[in-house]
Amino acid sequence: MLLLFVRSSSALRCHHLPSAQALSSFPLSLILLPLLPVPHRRYHTPVVDDDSSGCDSDRDSSSITEATASLPPSPRGSAYRDDYFAAVHHVSNIVRRDFYLERTLNRLRIPVTSDLVYRVLRACAASPIESFRFFSWARSAAPRSYVPTTLEFETLIETLGRSGRHWETMWRVVEQMRALSLPLSPFVFASVISSYGSAGLADRAVEVFNRLPRLGCAQTPAVYNALLSALCEVKNFHGAYALVRRMIRKGVAPDRETFSVLVNGWCAAGKLREAQEFLEEMSRRGFSPPVRGRDLLVDGLINAGYLESAKGLVKKMTKEGFLPDVSTFNSLLEALCKSGEAEFCACLLEDVSRMGLCPDVSTYKIMVPAVARQSKIDEAFRLMHAAMEDGHKPFPSLYAPLLKALCRAGKFADAFSFFSDMKTSGHPPNRPVYTMLVKMCVRGGRFVEAANYLVEMAEMGLMPRVQNFDMVVDGLKHCGKHDLAKRIEQLEVSLKGF
Repeated sequence: MLLLFVRSSSALRCHHLPSAQALSSFPLSLILLPLLPVPHRRYHTPVVDDDSSGCDSDRDSSSITEATASLPPSPRGSAYRDDYFAAVHHVSNIVRRDFYLERTLNRLRIPVTSDLVYRVLRACAASPIESFRFFSWARSAAPRSYVPTTLEFETLIETLGRSGRHWETMWRVVEQMRALSLPLSPFVFASVISSYGSAGLADRAVEVFNRLPRLGCAQTPAVYNALLSALCEVKNFHGAYALVRRMIRKGVAPDRETFSVLVNGWCAAGKLREAQEFLEEMSRRGFSPPVRGRDLLVDGLINAGYLESAKGLVKKMTKEGFLPDVSTFNSLLEALCKSGEAEFCACLLEDVSRMGLCPDVSTYKIMVPAVARQSKIDEAFRLMHAAMEDGHKPFPSLYAPLLKALCRAGKFADAFSFFSDMKTSGHPPNRPVYTMLVKMCVRGGRFVEAANYLVEMAEMGLMPRVQNFDMVVDGLKHCGKHDLAKRIEQLEVSLKGF
C-alpha cells in the first residue's frame, strides 16, 4: 500500500498513482475541504433571475465576501494546509497524466468544492482537454453539492482559448455558463480574442467582438485593445485604425494600451511616419496618450528591434530639450546594453541626468552590471556611488558584478575591501554572491580567503555547495595548507550532519 497524503513536503514529490485498493480505502473527505479564499478575480454563483444574463463589468464586491465567507476555516492550521495542497497536487497529477482520469477520481471519493475545482484547473492550465474532462466530471460527480461559479468557468475558458486548438470546446463551455445565467466577463472575452489573434485568426476575433452584444457582454477598452492587437498581428492597420475611430464614436476612451498596441504594430512594420501621424491626430481630437507620444514611439521602435532608430529619436529629443520618460529610457538602456553598447549608454545617462532626468533604481540595476561586465570599473563605481547618493541601498545583484570585475582584474584586495563595505552599508550578501566570490578566489589562487568565505557562509546559515568545498579543499592541499583543509572538511561534515 502506498501512503500518498502525509504532512510533509514529500507528498508534493509523489508522481506515481496508488493501487485501486489503496485509493478506495483512503479517506480524503476531511483533507479536501475548501481551505482558503481564492486569490483571483471575484466570482458569482448562479441565480434564477433571467435579467442576470447580461454582463456586469462593475461587479459588486460584496459577492467576494459572501463567497469567501462560505468557505470553512482551517481546522488544523499549517499541517492541515499542507495536507490540503498535497491532495490538490495529487488530483492535478491524476488529471494531467491518467488516461482514465474519471475512473480514478471516482475511486478517490473526493468531496467536490469550488475551491478544489478552481485550484486543479489552474494547476492543469497546460492540459486543456484534460481540464475540460475534469470539470465535466466534477459537475456530474456531485450534481447536488457542487454548482460551478464564474471563476471556474472563466479559468477553463481561458485555458481552452490559450491552447489555440480547442475553440469548439471553449464555446461549449461558454454556452454552459450562459445556461446557468452566469455573467460573462469582458476580461475573459478579451483573452479569447487575443488567443484568436495569436493564432493568426483575425476574422474569428472580429466575429467574437461583434458577437459580444448578443451575449450581453460590454465592449470595454480591454476588448477593443485585444482586437486591435489581433488586427496588428496580421498587419491589418487600416482595420485597426478604423476600429479606433469606432471606439471613439461609441464613447469608449482609448487608454495607454490602445496607443501602445497601434504604435508598436506600426513600428514593427517599419511604418514610423504612420505612427507619428496617428499620435498627432489623436492629440488633435483631444485624446492625448497618457504618456508622451515620443515615448510611445521609442518603446515601439525598441520592441520592434530598431535600436538605431530609437537611439536617433532619443538623441533628437535631448537636443530639442525634451526628456524621455524614465521607464522608456530604462527600456532603451536595457536593449542597448544587451547589444554591447554600455559605454554609449553611460554617456547618454550622463547627458540626460544633466538635463534633469532622475534615474531610478531600475536604471542603476541595468547600468552597473552592464558597465562592470565590460571592465569599466571606475565608471561602475561612479554609478554605484550615484545610486547610494540617490538613497538606494546597494543590494547583492547590484554590487556582485563589481566584485566579479575586480576579481577578474586581479584586484583582490580592492574586492575584499569593497565586499566588507557592502556588508555594512548595503543589503546582506546572499548565497550566489558568496558562491561567486569563492569561485573567483579559487581561480585567483586565494584559497585561504575562499575558506574564510565558506566559514562566513556557514555562520550566516547559507549552505555552501559541495563543489565549493571540493575546490577549496583541493586548493588548500595543493598549496600545503593541510590543517586548514582538514578543518574545512570537518565543517562540511558538520553541516551535512545538521
